[in-house]
Amino acid sequence: MKTIDDVAAGPAARIYAEGWQSWSPTTWHHRGSAAHRPAEEWQHLMRFRPGTGLPDDDDGVQGEGLLVVDPGDGAPAHVYATLDARSTVPSLRAKWHGDRVVVSADGPLEHWTVEPADGSAARASAGDAALGSFGDRIGATAAARTGDVPRVWCTWYRYFEEVTQADVLENLRAIDDLDLTVDVVQIDDGWSLGTGEWTRPNPRFGSLPDTIAAIRDGGRRAGVWLAPFSVGSRSDVATRHPDWLTGPAGHNWGDDLVGLDLTHPGVREYLTDVFMHLRDLGADYLKLDFLYSGAVPGTRHDDVTPIEAYRSGLELIRSVMGDDAFLLGCGAPILPSVGLVDGMRVSPDTFHEGGEDGSQGLRGRMSLEARAWQHGRLWTTDPDCLVARPQFALRDEWAEVVLTAPGLRGFSDRLAELDPHGLDLVRRLLKAGAA
Repeated sequence: MKTIDDVAAGPAARIYAEGWQSWSPTTWHHRGSAAHRPAEEWQHLMRFRPGTGLPDDDDGVQGEGLLVVDPGDGAPAHVYATLDARSTVPSLRAKWHGDRVVVSADGPLEHWTVEPADGSAARASAGDAALGSFGDRIGATAAARTGDVPRVWCTWYRYFEEVTQADVLENLRAIDDLDLTVDVVQIDDGWSLGTGEWTRPNPRFGSLPDTIAAIRDGGRRAGVWLAPFSVGSRSDVATRHPDWLTGPAGHNWGDDLVGLDLTHPGVREYLTDVFMHLRDLGADYLKLDFLYSGAVPGTRHDDVTPIEAYRSGLELIRSVMGDDAFLLGCGAPILPSVGLVDGMRVSPDTFHEGGEDGSQGLRGRMSLEARAWQHGRLWTTDPDCLVARPQFALRDEWAEVVLTAPGLRGFSDRLAELDPHGLDLVRRLLKAGAA
């Protein structure tokens, strides 16, 4: 890291550090704020930037491609950022030194300041204006895809990996019976045999083609989840094609994950087949999860950077699916994805299996609130799904967050389990999406 600036910072100073991908902790940091650090290596791989170290000290703040220092005293906010994330994304660090903040980086960056407007309230928002300034610039440079704000029913937070065709069809009928204005019915994880087995549907689910046809017959877009850039180390793809693999990408589904080499001709042919199949079935809304795996460090067929390889994979998906398909990134490198996806999850999952009672808290709240500025500038943000059933103890607290957040309007309940209050929350969510 090379020191690039030294900024005076008053008692109210704050630092915004953009995380590497959707699930990376992202927020405004104040003097003395607790540092966000992975406890295990797999957490570093899946929540931070693989292959990139973090500050050793608790008061060091690290951002990937974007860092903003707001002095908090009416002085201009400082933006340190890359406006071209197609090949490399520098890491940045900021460290408190008394009444100053020292900024360093490991690569070339743009630096500009954003003047606060008149008035005390405007001075307090100088940092927010700086984020907007960055978003406008990189959005224009990368030809960001913005505009659509889908209203989505999703299977995940009610059925998780146990979803079946019957579950989807039951809720499809309920959407009609309740006259809910839903644009997309999205089948999340559980329809296939798992990572690296995307062309092999799970018999337990039922018929994916028939389910997609039923969704489309109802006049809605059919959405499908998959994690196309990850494979399990024991999957059929990994064992038959070890030359397709790059580096480690964490652990999930009871297996160690490995990234696919998105420059390898065999991988590209395989992915083309997977997405042509989904396209031909009629799925035109895709939630692309665990995308960071496409940019992990490792040896590749072509001599390109991990980011260039990652973008080539997204470009391939876009070319197969067509310009009208809605691509939603999740677990995706933030800045390298601008211009290639229509929507972006800007937080980790609200809860995991076992947290349906609210005992796991609201894991995504911090990052989704910090990243609200990205909506309409980089893409349509996805603040994650409303969960409105009475069994979720935090439903009103979470509803306040989701209803306030900009972006995609999604919910994930078995409609038959909603009480009148839960149904009212869903209707308020969908009405906000129509505004």
